[in-house]
Amino acid sequence: QVQLVESGGGLVQAGGSLRLSCAASGSIFSNNAMGWYRQAPGKPRELVAAITSSGRTNYAGFVKGRFTIYRDIAKNTVYLQMNSLKPEDTAVYYCSAVGRSWGQGTQVTVSS
Repeated sequence: QVQLVESGGGLVQAGGSLRLSCAASGSIFSNNAMGWYRQAPGKPRELVAAITSSGRTNYAGFVKGRFTIYRDIAKNTVYLQMNSLKPEDTAVYYCSAVGRSWGQGTQVTVSS
């Protein structure tokens, strides 16, 4: 079972930036897509961004141009750089090794 540990969440003002990190317990990127999801109170979990094993990325429409997903294969870590944050981005953000495991989540709160 792959273990994923997220970090980097916090409180930020609207327009600010945060970078989330997700450290995997093993070398899985060559065989596994990775994704960042989020869940706001009372709402279902939704995909934010994903990166395939070949490095191809895709984004939800609501974050295009603001968020960037990338990975450091040597560090077994995937990142989510979040810029121009909005209050509606407030949620718990989860990392996922798609089809295998989830991290515990990290809270992101954007104040207006």
